[in-house]
Amino acid sequence: TGVVTVNQLLATAALLDGKEAHGLDQTGLAQKGGPVVSNLKIRRPDGELDLGEANKIATGEADAYIVFDLLSGTNPANLEKAMPGRTVALVSSSKVPTGAMVRDTSAEYPEWSALQDSIDSATIAEKNVYYDAGNLSDNLFRSHMPANIIVLGSAYQSGVVPISAAAIERAIELNGVAVEMNTQAFRIGRQIVIEPDFIESLGIEEEGKARRETKVSQILQSLIEGVPDASEELERLLKIRAVELVEYQNNNYAKKYVEKVSAVRKAEMAIGEDTRLSESYARYLYKLMAYKDEYEVARLHRSKDFHQAVREQFGDRSKITYKLHPPSMKRLGLDQKIGLGRSGDLAFAVLRRMKFLRGTPLDVFGNTAHRKMERGLVDEYQEIIDHALADLRPETYDRAVQLAELPDMIRGYETVKEANVERFRQLAKEILG
Repeated sequence: TGVVTVNQLLATAALLDGKEAHGLDQTGLAQKGGPVVSNLKIRRPDGELDLGEANKIATGEADAYIVFDLLSGTNPANLEKAMPGRTVALVSSSKVPTGAMVRDTSAEYPEWSALQDSIDSATIAEKNVYYDAGNLSDNLFRSHMPANIIVLGSAYQSGVVPISAAAIERAIELNGVAVEMNTQAFRIGRQIVIEPDFIESLGIEEEGKARRETKVSQILQSLIEGVPDASEELERLLKIRAVELVEYQNNNYAKKYVEKVSAVRKAEMAIGEDTRLSESYARYLYKLMAYKDEYEVARLHRSKDFHQAVREQFGDRSKITYKLHPPSMKRLGLDQKIGLGRSGDLAFAVLRRMKFLRGTPLDVFGNTAHRKMERGLVDEYQEIIDHALADLRPETYDRAVQLAELPDMIRGYETVKEANVERFRQLAKEILG
């Protein structure tokens, strides 16, 4: 449910409540060409409030500032509609990358504290509500679609939406799209304001953490516990990544990962530094070790979570067509993606069980230049880290962290990824001198 749809729901609900609604939607091709911003003015037909001639909310005129996209919400052109002492902000803190961030992998998402401060300074900070609606929606509904409706529920319960809950739920019903899910999302948003500890009480993160700990305790718990003086974040990373690498390949593959991270942590401790280096290394070594080849794509698409999410979002009778173009197809002269229906499920079922061939002479998919490059990146990265560790001192520590974080720029597929790999190599040479 997008920004415009939420605005339409509110306008419909206002009419159902016997009120006037004057709206304006400004669409900017979403993140690729600009944000989507909706304005809505509501009053009773016989009320004294003068809505003015324009449907657009003027500077400092907003009573409610409902933010679904944090970066758009901190844009001065939008934030000027708010006023300290008047405006209450309801904000989803989900990180939504802009088009520029997608195109330029070196572009970083701004610091959360700075974004929050900019909104708080223009509104009634003590009344503002912030939470990750996207993550909450994904966990509760296995879909990001109801996220905005959750925030709408919080806006209503905060008292800044002058419409009845019954009218809003009726508008959701009249809209006719995922009625039950959106109604529940609206009520959950209300509950978040009624009960400040509600999100924490759901135990979403804790349940996921418990599942990870249960699985890793049977595999690599002793190795992880042997990492010296690991921070809470480093321990969290290792527990999650170790389980995923077992599923990706096998126990030995995950063991190799933990041992390498432990070695970096020991070198880090030897010079009396914190865990920034080992944490970065844990993140990006995993990223390079778990590259998405045909076997991994098959495993992910055969997972119970994937098929359950499809059923919940599209119904039990939905059919899937997989659009695929693995690098190995280029050797056959096939430049277009192929579509696989049920045969795709069968192919994935077979490929999933063949991951033991990964990197061996029998790996028919691993002989392409692209796959060889991906496999080789693990050793390249390790050589870079080894160079950094050989000269690791308090004076060179920040440089080592910078080197450890370089794989963050390696994104995309095929030619896009290959271009980013060249950037990675060039920057590593420049930093190492």
